[in-house]
Amino acid sequence: MVKRSKGFFSKGTKSTRMRKKITVNEFVKSFAKGETVAIKINSYFKGVPHPRYNGRGGKIIRKQGNSYLVKIKDGKTQKTLIVNPVHIIKIENKASI
Repeated sequence: MVKRSKGFFSKGTKSTRMRKKITVNEFVKSFAKGETVAIKINSYFKGVPHPRYNGRGGKIIRKQGNSYLVKIKDGKTQKTLIVNPVHIIKIENKASI
């Protein structure tokens, strides 16, 4: 018997596969410092955060290379993730609506 792989995306590659292709506009999205965003993992595997952070909301701290530093709250601790803009979605604040 062959031993099963237990890598980073061993059980998650089917769930992250998308039907539509990623466009160039998604790679060059820009975000302002302090903007509220959500993490949504797409089928592009560069700059992808750990799947446990999928769907989490946070704030943009700054840009680092092509990626962004996103500050999220995990329980009582604050964590900083380096995320590619393909995996980030803007969230409209309810107070501004």
